[in-house]
Amino acid sequence: MSQGPRSGLYAVSSALLAMSSQLEVRDVLKTIVASARELLDAEYAALGVPDDHGGFAQFVVDGVSDEQWKAIGPLPRQHGILAAMLCKAEPERLADVREDPRFEGWPSAHPDMSDFLGLPIRYGDETLGALFLANKKCAKPTGGCGFDADDEELLSILAQHAAIALTNARLYERSRELTIAEERSRLAHELHDAVSQKLFSLRLTAQAAAALVDRDPTRAKDELQQVAQLAAEAADELRAAVVELRPAALDEDGLVATLRTHIQVLDRAHSATVTFGSGGVRALPASQEEAMLRVAQEALHNALRHAEAEHVAVALEKRGPGAVLRITDDGKGFDPRAIRRAGRHLGLVSMRDRAGGVGGRLTVESEPGKGTTIEMEVPGG
Repeated sequence: MSQGPRSGLYAVSSALLAMSSQLEVRDVLKTIVASARELLDAEYAALGVPDDHGGFAQFVVDGVSDEQWKAIGPLPRQHGILAAMLCKAEPERLADVREDPRFEGWPSAHPDMSDFLGLPIRYGDETLGALFLANKKCAKPTGGCGFDADDEELLSILAQHAAIALTNARLYERSRELTIAEERSRLAHELHDAVSQKLFSLRLTAQAAAALVDRDPTRAKDELQQVAQLAAEAADELRAAVVELRPAALDEDGLVATLRTHIQVLDRAHSATVTFGSGGVRALPASQEEAMLRVAQEALHNALRHAEAEHVAVALEKRGPGAVLRITDDGKGFDPRAIRRAGRHLGLVSMRDRAGGVGGRLTVESEPGKGTTIEMEVPGG
């Protein structure tokens, strides 16, 4: 921490805050590696998360370009120095990693490394990963390592907080998986309640039409028209449910494109007019994008299935460093206070939880007969 106590403490504080602000495991790993490399002024940094088969489930690097990383090839195996860091409980400093007897070489495209500092990231008795730094950017003592005891102590502190941040991120992802499972269960109930009832009505109407064909062709024709209408409604219900079940392509397309596609399909699937507009919104943190998508889906579901809306407008706009999502419908509306007193919430609790879980806030405005507006704001990165 050669920059001095004040700047050093500020840098450490910034790094710890950055780690604790992330919710996705991959984002946490990237933040840990970037923070370690910057704090200790190293040329290269890496973090490996082991799998159960002698390899690494994830391996994140900083200081290596995408082209270099592709040229290096497959993820490393747990051998040599990497394996030692996963097994040992204390840091290790080396003047030249290439001269260590455990060193087993690296691919031809791998950058050249000399002085080395590494240690495991542990939470209790579990080794979550191993953190490695190489090539300290400083004048090195003859035959010595550029990393010193202060660097080792600082990296140990960083690793302790990294373990907490990683554990929290894993818990978040597990809770999200449970939420997805609950969402699928809800959709299954919807399919049973809505589609099954329509199919049952369709079957009865078709039977009635068949019985009337010979003795009352005119009524039979009316019943067949009803069959066609019921079949179309059942198809619409199925199509809308499939849209909700399909995984969101947030990673590939981003929030704006994913929302636009989702709303275009809903507009075709329902008699109501569903529109989408956006302005100035760029990429948000992954957790915030997913939360906004899920809130939009829940609000659209309420507007189209329960509120009997004829028009639903979705808007996504930039607000400061973050964004605001607004879903407005002209449906029958409701009294939010009466909903709470009755123990019903139309998904409002889960929407508020999603917004709060990513540092955002949700507001709901509605009155009976005057439609509903749901607004979610997130702070951005």
